[in-house]
Amino acid sequence: MSTFAELDHDDVVIATEIVGKSPRELAWMRFRKDKVAMFAVAVIATYVVVALFAPVICALLGISPTRLDGAALNDYGLPNGPFGNISFEHLLGVEPGTGRDILARLLYGARVSLMVGFIATFLTTTIGVVLGVVAGYKRGRIDAVISRMTDLTLAFPSFLLIIALTRPFTQRLEAIGVPEGNPARLTYIVLVLSLFGWVYVARVVRGQTLSLREREFVEAARSCGASNSHIIFKELLPNLWAPVIVIVSLSLPGYVSTEATLSFLGLGMIAPAASWGVMLGDSVKYYRSDPTYLFIPGIALIVLVLAFNIVGDAVRDALDPKGDRQNLL
Repeated sequence: MSTFAELDHDDVVIATEIVGKSPRELAWMRFRKDKVAMFAVAVIATYVVVALFAPVICALLGISPTRLDGAALNDYGLPNGPFGNISFEHLLGVEPGTGRDILARLLYGARVSLMVGFIATFLTTTIGVVLGVVAGYKRGRIDAVISRMTDLTLAFPSFLLIIALTRPFTQRLEAIGVPEGNPARLTYIVLVLSLFGWVYVARVVRGQTLSLREREFVEAARSCGASNSHIIFKELLPNLWAPVIVIVSLSLPGYVSTEATLSFLGLGMIAPAASWGVMLGDSVKYYRSDPTYLFIPGIALIVLVLAFNIVGDAVRDALDPKGDRQNLL
């Protein structure tokens, strides 16, 4: 019987190292197998790229969101051609009454909606995660104070307050140095969405933290003399990424829709600035004579929100540890 030393090189079998996959890798594998979600990600990426490069795209096409084109309108202020005067010069037609290019305004409107959505989501997530993890870990008086703050905030009719406080708070922002008009209005929208939005994040994070604080790795950190800040930011927060990602993916489309709703009601962006809500508000007057003007921004908003919701559902399913493991083989 030959020993290992007597084996030829070709007879030696090299065992490959078996490497385990982390929860993030498993979640990515689940998410990547969802073709609908990957298509939704591509749609969102397209929106983001188009919004970022809106000035470049408009310059290449020779269009502007504010330039008036009276030649594209008839004597009644309606577009000359069919379907809102869609042509090579105006690929999505022109606005009734002004002759402004709809495509240009749609591109610039995407910048406003996505900017408000991303900033508000970032602020609400940051505030909610920090307060939620502190409340869940510290318990006692700190938990009681933060919990009562969330209960008090949830007790207010947030949307009615947003509408009622728009004018006084916008004037206050202008008084402290924020540029008048649309900059002050956008600042107010972001702040008020963050003010009422963090409570939902904090509640979810607090509940998860209450469970994690009793786990063995937290007890081990305490026994080693780790400080509270180390345990919160180094031990607990890295284990909260799954619910936080789900919250972010589902909150962002809500803020995009809220900005469009406020602009539609005249509480957000105002003309001649480009916004999907402003376009939808203006299109109501022409929905009989020019329905194209109503459908274009409406479809753009629906597609974006739907794509975000699909991605949010797919992320939630991918992060589910009880997911079907057979699909990963």
